[in-house]
Amino acid sequence: MRLLFSFAPLFASVVMLQLSSGGVGPLDALTGLAAGFSRAEVGALGSAHFFGFFIGCWWAPRLMSDVGHARAYATFTALGAIGLAAHVLVTDPLWWSLFRVSTGICVAGCYTVIEAWLHAKVTNQTRGRAMGTYRIVDVSGSFVAQFMIGALADMPTYIAYNILTILCCASILPLGMSTSSQPVSPLAGRLRPGLAWARSPLATAAVVVAALSAASFRMVGPIYGQEVGLGADQIGYFLAIYVLGGALAQYPVGWLADKFDRRRVLIWLSVAAILASLLTLALSGTGPVGIMASAAIFGFTTFPIYSISAAHAHDYATPEERIELSAALMFFYAVGAIAAPLGTAQLIEIFGPSALFTVISLAHVVLVGFGLYRMRRRPAAPRRTPYVYAPRTSFWVGRLTGRSRDR
Repeated sequence: MRLLFSFAPLFASVVMLQLSSGGVGPLDALTGLAAGFSRAEVGALGSAHFFGFFIGCWWAPRLMSDVGHARAYATFTALGAIGLAAHVLVTDPLWWSLFRVSTGICVAGCYTVIEAWLHAKVTNQTRGRAMGTYRIVDVSGSFVAQFMIGALADMPTYIAYNILTILCCASILPLGMSTSSQPVSPLAGRLRPGLAWARSPLATAAVVVAALSAASFRMVGPIYGQEVGLGADQIGYFLAIYVLGGALAQYPVGWLADKFDRRRVLIWLSVAAILASLLTLALSGTGPVGIMASAAIFGFTTFPIYSISAAHAHDYATPEERIELSAALMFFYAVGAIAAPLGTAQLIEIFGPSALFTVISLAHVVLVGFGLYRMRRRPAAPRRTPYVYAPRTSFWVGRLTGRSRDR
């Protein structure tokens, strides 16, 4: 309980940040479609978000080194609030893409500051409990944010975006009022994308496929939901159930990944993702219940792929490489997430809603083939690091999970 109170300001900021950032993507999609945006233009908004996310991941450690944690967090919060509030000034896909770059920078930057602050305060004795609580808070915030979508979509546009702006601004209050001393500003680490490929080509490819699955579903999922007949509130449930399915998968999949060859687990998980994609297509015309059930199964099979990929890559890394390897994997995730929403939205524009899960299933087919090839090229790692759920929030997360892998 003392641990929870100690980190309460950080966790409160995470919840409000998730409520704000988790609602803007689906709200943009629904509002944009209602305003006459094409599906490709809506997809570009998702790609713009992840482009900003990548900028924020790279810039945040450098800004913290220059001005400290609190000022860096205030800067990123201001950028996010500006991006959200500016939506009501003009309704144009190009301008909205620019605004989403700003909100993407905010999300990555704020998470980097929070995780750096958390890393500075935890000890080896409290790391496990702190990370467990952080994961619960983060996933819970994301889950609740999806339920806001229906209510926001029914409001006038300026009120909906004002609510998200208020939540974004409010996320600075817990940190601003905290009596805890600010950590020493860290030195910015290096970003070496080649390290990920050098340690595990399969993990690198799997991270890109994980980005394709998650970014496409979360950013283009509202388009798919609308195409198959879901209302705004049902689209919120659709996305929330996907998050819930992914959260429930962490323990059983983590147990399997620690017990068996991770490449086999990854391959079979991709096979399951292919079947889940095909099931989603088969149930698309069966009504809300079937669509919701398929979303849960899809989340269960695709959500853990990033964490398994990270664990597999870390099996071949030294303790000194953990932080840079986590950053390198996040780099490839960001690259895949930038490309995925725009590409899948354009395919939906041409071929219809089935294109979303067709593309995702094809990507997993390629991953299965590449996984089988890599199993012939290299034996399993002689020593496995413990499976750790790796949030895809910032390059800094490697500092939080690194010591947990070396226990």
